[in-house]
Amino acid sequence: MKTKTWIWIGGVLVVGAAAAAAWMFQPAIAPIQPPAPNNFTSDSIARGARVVAQGDCMVCHTAAGGAPYAGSLPLRTPFGTIYTTNITPDPATGIGNWSLAAFTRALRHGVARDGHLLYPAFPYIHYTRMSSADISDAYAYLMTRTPVVSRAPDNDLLLPLRFRPMLAGWNLLYLRPGPQADDPQQSVEWNRGRYLVDGAGHCASCHSTLDPIGGERSPAFSGGNIDGWDAPALTALLQTPKPWNREQLAHYLRHGWSPEHGAAAGPMGPVAHSLSQVPEADTNAIATYIMSLQKPATKAAPAAGNASTDVARVQQGAILFAGACASCHGTAAPMMATGGRPSLALSSAVTGDKPDNLIQIVLNGVPWVHPEPSTFMPPFAAVLTDAQIASIAAYVRADIGKRPAWSDVEQRTTKIRKENQQ
Repeated sequence: MKTKTWIWIGGVLVVGAAAAAAWMFQPAIAPIQPPAPNNFTSDSIARGARVVAQGDCMVCHTAAGGAPYAGSLPLRTPFGTIYTTNITPDPATGIGNWSLAAFTRALRHGVARDGHLLYPAFPYIHYTRMSSADISDAYAYLMTRTPVVSRAPDNDLLLPLRFRPMLAGWNLLYLRPGPQADDPQQSVEWNRGRYLVDGAGHCASCHSTLDPIGGERSPAFSGGNIDGWDAPALTALLQTPKPWNREQLAHYLRHGWSPEHGAAAGPMGPVAHSLSQVPEADTNAIATYIMSLQKPATKAAPAAGNASTDVARVQQGAILFAGACASCHGTAAPMMATGGRPSLALSSAVTGDKPDNLIQIVLNGVPWVHPEPSTFMPPFAAVLTDAQIASIAAYVRADIGKRPAWSDVEQRTTKIRKENQQ
């Protein structure tokens, strides 16, 4: 190799090492006295509530049975468990002594007030694209919540990752700080949608696959997995049994279900609940942007199947479906006949390549989270065995979905049930 090439490589390594070192050790920002609620205008607090809902902050920062925004929710990752932090204005265990500058640095650069680097389970690589005005309003809203004394448990991560300065290299690879300029070739609504999807909404965090070190693979929105649920590709909405359109997607985002496609379940359920609290213009903008990302529609092909249909299991599933499911999902059921609910044949949980989402829905149900009439399904984890769930899945997949059989559904059900109990 030529000497000049070695010099160039050496220069790149030196610059990279210097940049990583600069990221590793960040200065603390001085604590402040918790600001009084009357330090913030009512308009700023109201706008902040909208921003926090756009970001679905309460869901990640509220543990089961815990106070809103008080943290301690366990997030399972391939690298271990991370517990979310307290973002109420408690000065000892929350962000009460954080200045706006400290709060902004956390969202833009992934650095806490005291200088330690934050794990990217907190999606600062997306929050960095938020405007200064939105960050300021979110700060106003959070600093006027009820302070809660709550310290998160210690994270349970692989040993090397407990050394937070290692995150400096990750930031060099994936963090591009600062807002993104509008595209002058696109409409105001499209730009607003991109801003929400790529910024506060951080949609790619769930709907993209991750590389071995937890970075989002390109292209974005090609589908991912979160908490044991498959997040579908947001670029393939024209490939579904009934292609989506903008109006259907906007309705789904705002109400948590679509008459033509089904209900939001798993991690998407709370997202829809949060989006029900933002102006309709926001969900319309998100739908406009996402629909602009779609790959051209093609003739639908049967999903790949790795196993032949087990006729006996399908027959058993038909009996179980009639007893446990048909009162709601049968063609003559009131919900189907008069409630405008779509057939299971249109559900991605039934037509998808893997049975995981259908298993999760049967085990966990679909909680009632909206104050207005909404989708609800009770959990069956305590009622049905893994073998019975596999039989129902076989029946629904073959008889209703008209798709090739999934393989190893009972074993997959057992695994998912155990993971849910951890």
